[in-house]
Amino acid sequence: MNEKYLNRIVANPSFQVDEIDSRLFGSFVEHMGRGVYGGIYEQDSKFSNQDGFRQDVLDLVKELGVTIVRYPGGNFLSGYDWKDGVGPKNLRPNRLDLAWHSMESNEFGLDEFMRWCEQSDVEPMMALNLGTGNLRDALEILEYTNNASESLWADLRAKNGKIRPYNVKVWCLGNEMDGPWQLGHKSALDYGKLAADVARGMRQVDKNLELVICGSSGRGMATFGTWEDEVLNIAYDLVDYISLHIYVEENDDLNSFLACSSELDKFIEEVVSIADSVKSRKRSNKKINLSVDEWNVWRLSEFQKKEAPKNWDKAPRLIEDEYTVADAVVVGNLLISLLRHADRVKMACMAQLVNVIAPIRTEKDSPAWRQTIFYPFSLTSKYGRGVVLDTKIQSATIFTEKFGYQNVIDGVVIYNKDLQEVVIFCVNRDACDNQNLEITLEGFPLEAIIEQATLSNTNVYLTNTVSNPLAVKPDFSITAEIEENRVYATLSPVSWQMFRVKVKIGDFHGH
Repeated sequence: MNEKYLNRIVANPSFQVDEIDSRLFGSFVEHMGRGVYGGIYEQDSKFSNQDGFRQDVLDLVKELGVTIVRYPGGNFLSGYDWKDGVGPKNLRPNRLDLAWHSMESNEFGLDEFMRWCEQSDVEPMMALNLGTGNLRDALEILEYTNNASESLWADLRAKNGKIRPYNVKVWCLGNEMDGPWQLGHKSALDYGKLAADVARGMRQVDKNLELVICGSSGRGMATFGTWEDEVLNIAYDLVDYISLHIYVEENDDLNSFLACSSELDKFIEEVVSIADSVKSRKRSNKKINLSVDEWNVWRLSEFQKKEAPKNWDKAPRLIEDEYTVADAVVVGNLLISLLRHADRVKMACMAQLVNVIAPIRTEKDSPAWRQTIFYPFSLTSKYGRGVVLDTKIQSATIFTEKFGYQNVIDGVVIYNKDLQEVVIFCVNRDACDNQNLEITLEGFPLEAIIEQATLSNTNVYLTNTVSNPLAVKPDFSITAEIEENRVYATLSPVSWQMFRVKVKIGDFHGH
C-alpha cells in the first residue's frame, strides 16, 4: 500500500454480492404538479410529437437510462379511478385530486402511459389504488391491462385502440398506506388483509405477476418495523417485494447531508432483517426482496412550510426543486448504497422523473434540460451493470451531527464480465479537502483506464437552469493512474467519481 493513499477500496472477484437487476434504475411518474401535464405530456408544445409526448423529454429519458417507471402515484393514487382516464378524451371527467389539491382532467391516462412507455423503452410498473379502491377495482384494471381473451374489460381496451394486452408484470399494492396523510389510510392489520386479498385474486388471473406490498413510507415513521412485520406476516406467501421510501435533505447541515446514504444502508438492512425474521417464523423457503420505489433528495421542509393552495388548478407548479452539485453527489452516493445491496434490492425508482423533484426539467417554450442529479444516475445506469463485488473500504472519517463519524470515502466495485471491465463508483464526502484514494482490485490485472467521470465544483450549490442548462456537467478528463492491480486517484471535495478500467483478459484469474 502506498502510504500517500490512506483511503483504500478493495475488491476481489471471488467475493460477490449479486448480479445487478436492471430495474434498480427505475423512476416514477405521478399526476402531481407538472410531472405529467407540461412534463412528459404537453399537447400544444412545439416539442411534442403526434401523441402529445414531449420528444425532448423522451430523448432525455432514454439518455438517463431509466428501465422501469412506476405510475400513477404516489399519494394521487389513493383517490384515483383508472376508468376516468380511458376512452374518448372528450368524455373523460374532471376530478378533484385531494392529494395535491389540483384539478385532474384525465386527458392522460392508462393507455397514454403505456404508449409513452413503448416510445421511451421503459417497463411499466403499475400501482393499484388500495386507499379508496378495492379488490374488484384491482381485478378490473388487471383484466383491462393484461387479458388477451374476449372479456368485458379486454374488449373495452380493444375498443380504445389496443387489441393486444400490455402484459404488465409488476404491480404495487397501494401507496404509503402506513401514512395518515393517505386517503384510505389503514392499520397494518387492515391493510395487510386487503393486500393479501388483492394479491390472492390477482394470482388467480396470473400466478406469475410480481407484487409489491407497502412497507414504511419512511424510517422515521412511528410504526416502522411493526408495520413490516405485521403486513408480511399476513401476506408473506402472496407477494414478492416489500417497498421502502426515503427522501433526504440538507437542512443547513452539509456534513450530515453528504453522509445521509448511511441512513438508506441502515433502512435496507433493517427491512431485510424483518423480512427474514418473518420467513424464519413461517419456516418458508421464499425470500422477499425490496423495492425502493421512491427515493431522492427533496427539500421537504420548505414544501411543508408553504401555504396550501386555495384553487383547484390543473398541474400547478409543485416542488420543482433546483438541484445543486452537493445534491448530485448525494444522489450518486444513494445509488452506491442501492448497488451495495443488489442481493436484496431488485427494484428502485427515483422520484420523480420530470419537473417534480426530478432530474429532467421543462418549460413550455424551451428545450428540456438536465438537472445536476441527471448525470450520476445516467452514468450509473449505463455502466452499473454486471456483478457487484463485496467492496471493503478503509477511510478517514468525518463527524456529522446526525450520523456520528462516517467514512469520508464511500464506493462500490462492479465487474462486467461481458465487457471485461471493472467499474468503480465513489464519492468524497469531505466538504473542504482533496482525498487520495487507492483502489486495489485483487485478481484483476489491469490494462487501462477506459473512462473517468468527475462531478464536482468549487461552488457546491451551483445549479443548472433554463438559461444556463450546462453550468454543471461531468468532467471526463482521465487523471487517475494504474499500477498492476491498483488504481490511484485524487478526489476533490464534495465529488462523485466513476472509473471504468479494462481488465487484461489473458491474465485474468477471476470468475
